[in-house]
Amino acid sequence: MRQESLEKLKILAKAAKYDVSCASSGVKRPNPGKGIGNATAWGVCHSFAEDGRCISLLKIMLTNNCIYDCAYCINRRSNDIQRTTFTVDELVELTIEFYRRNYIEGLFLSSGVFRNPDYTMERMIKVAKDLRLVHRYNAYIHLKSIPGASPALIREAGLYADRLSVNIEIPTEQNLKMLAPEKDYDQILQPMRLINQCILQSKEERKFFRNAKKYTPAGQSTQMIIGATPETDRQILSMAAHLYKNQNLKRVYYSGFIPVNAYDKRLPALEEPPLVREHRLYQADWLFRFYEFGMDEIVNEKHPDLELEIDPKLSFALRNPSFFPVDINKADYAMILRVPGIGPKSAKLIVASRKYQRLTSENLRKMGVVMKRARYFITCGELTSPTVQEIKPEGLRRLFTEQVKPKSKTGQPVQLTLF
Repeated sequence: MRQESLEKLKILAKAAKYDVSCASSGVKRPNPGKGIGNATAWGVCHSFAEDGRCISLLKIMLTNNCIYDCAYCINRRSNDIQRTTFTVDELVELTIEFYRRNYIEGLFLSSGVFRNPDYTMERMIKVAKDLRLVHRYNAYIHLKSIPGASPALIREAGLYADRLSVNIEIPTEQNLKMLAPEKDYDQILQPMRLINQCILQSKEERKFFRNAKKYTPAGQSTQMIIGATPETDRQILSMAAHLYKNQNLKRVYYSGFIPVNAYDKRLPALEEPPLVREHRLYQADWLFRFYEFGMDEIVNEKHPDLELEIDPKLSFALRNPSFFPVDINKADYAMILRVPGIGPKSAKLIVASRKYQRLTSENLRKMGVVMKRARYFITCGELTSPTVQEIKPEGLRRLFTEQVKPKSKTGQPVQLTLF
């Protein structure tokens, strides 16, 4: 590998670390024996950044030159930083060489907007196209779609990428205009809608033509920056729910604001990124996607923000003690799923197993129920533990918050489980 490419790699890999919207591939593409690599549904190689974030490699930018001057971005045009740009051939060669050495299992490619959106998007597509057609590269590719790029380019990108993403960045349009006056929501939502339409069209075509090409088979995702602007968790999660429902997003990523441009007075003066809040948002996201929670059960007008000391599922239980204890042998699936310590897999096992026998606490443990949490919110068989009704929500809150928990870099307790 040439020394010039290595120097560019150092600069552009560092510039890409603030984009968290990449994860395991979510797509399976076996190698037919005529190319190199393959993609598995869980197969992108991961590494960990200094602040604890899990990132996928090769995570790189095409260029850190940018025509925009967004207040929160390290690559904003007004910053005096070292700039560089990969050529298409350099980036293709780098990806292939890293893959052959087993350094990576996929490519995550983003970019600053260089010259104009179409110019940047064309070069990103050329990287993916050359990898697929010239080098017969079958492994995972995630491309960042550039807002403002032409619809034709967005359509073409999905033919070579496994996943496309468009960062919405700030949860409300008013605050986006404050920190990034050159951007607007329509510019961001338009490619999202187009990608969604192409995915749906591709699925319909494949019903009639088995060999029809899949369009971005791993779907699309987005990212929101948390803490740069004063939105409540309710506003953030409402935007996420809207995107899941209307744009069929596979994932919304929440990125705690990192103060890289402290001189800009529009930004809050944070010493550390709000990682605990970021974690709670991921847990809440999981609740309405997989646990059948309504948005108002998680956050509402009375409780617009998530609690940092306890996870949102436990917070719901303590705010609604009248729903508990739940009789495991009689309650429906949705109610069982609301019990802290019980996840979807365990809830399904409970509903299926109680047809044949009356369940006991030992049965629940074997099904994976976390009894040290669930026992305060359920009744079953011989279980004699005091419930939330006897201990009272305030007592349980003290019990859970006083337990030893791992500490984050901010010094705040982090509860890492969600059931």
